[in-house]
Amino acid sequence: MQLRDYQQEIVTQGGAILNDNKILYLSMEVRTGKTHTALAIAKDYKNVLFITKKKAISSIKDDMFTAKHSFNLEVINYESVHKVSGDYDLIILDEAHRLGAFPKQPKTLRLIKKIAHLKPIIYLSGTPTPESYSQIYHQLDVSTFSPFKQWKSFYKWSHEFVNIKQMMINGFSINDYKDAKRDKIDEHCKHLFISYTQGQAGFVNRINETVLYIPMGDTVKSLIERLTKDGIVEGKEEVILAETAVKMQNKIHQLSSGTIKFESGNTMVIDTAKAEFIKSHFKGEKIAIFYKFKAELEMLQSVFNNLVYDVEDFKNIENSIFASQILSGREGINLSNADSLIFINIDFSATSYLQARDRLSSMSRTKENNVYWLFSHKGIEEKIYQTVQKKEDYTLSYFKKDYGVRKNITTKNN
Repeated sequence: MQLRDYQQEIVTQGGAILNDNKILYLSMEVRTGKTHTALAIAKDYKNVLFITKKKAISSIKDDMFTAKHSFNLEVINYESVHKVSGDYDLIILDEAHRLGAFPKQPKTLRLIKKIAHLKPIIYLSGTPTPESYSQIYHQLDVSTFSPFKQWKSFYKWSHEFVNIKQMMINGFSINDYKDAKRDKIDEHCKHLFISYTQGQAGFVNRINETVLYIPMGDTVKSLIERLTKDGIVEGKEEVILAETAVKMQNKIHQLSSGTIKFESGNTMVIDTAKAEFIKSHFKGEKIAIFYKFKAELEMLQSVFNNLVYDVEDFKNIENSIFASQILSGREGINLSNADSLIFINIDFSATSYLQARDRLSSMSRTKENNVYWLFSHKGIEEKIYQTVQKKEDYTLSYFKKDYGVRKNITTKNN
């Protein structure tokens, strides 16, 4: 496998940064080849551990085989780091931004930090700090050689690198750490980063987003109206309960695509309108579908008998339709062989929006990336979409403002 010229330049430059600092952060946009680039840098090491998402494992192993590297590579997912027992010369952290939660450190950070003790690390992410520059602290804190190691916790670090503000949540004042001092942070860590964009790599395809409004049946409309008004809908055997704003937000989100999870834990597909629309309007196309809730997969399965859930199956099985939950499919998978990418719902996360919609991109793709969003008419999806497009999460405060909902809701039975 021949690296592109820009990849080879990054390998040379990145190898030097890694050698000098024991940290290298490859901030390369999706499909610019950051995995192959990282593996090429790793060829100078004997035993390498590559931590990624579960759905990306097979793709990384294929890249290793294609490149014909001779070093030992173990690929695991983040949820399996507790099983790691070997000794490694290099750690590669794929989609490293997932370790950037703050102010509390991510659950897996301590385990990875232990594995990576005194080891050089290559970080990979197309969006290192998608929501706030404060996300950089815990990512680099994984390394023994973090440029911020003198600050022993995020809280201590934030007093120097964040403009700490106050925000009100449910009547309580809490610290807001999002406004990081980017220039000051860069003084300490910018030398560890190599960035590369799709534009620099010569990508010609762009994302065309189209919103399609799907008329939902009267049952869905009625349930949303009753739930918004009363906070509860009682049937003969099941109950939809939304006694808090959080539950109200979640239930309306589910109902907008025609499914619901009852108070008992059981689920029901109420309306298959979105799935039926896909079947009739995208007939003959090779499509990938992203969904939000598990019951939405049940809806798709009730309409389609050719769904597959593995990228390799999607590539190799004719007339197959790829289906994935947004959160599990937003990173590390290549759907460039699809004609269109269709979302039957939308996640509250701006990160999910930015990453999931770019799964079609590829250097070899000659056609544009057609992405379709299926929203219920006047549903919550449109409000979420308008927010995440601004690179902001659709938080509970947005929901309460949009729907005039209080923290605690007096249900009709109270």
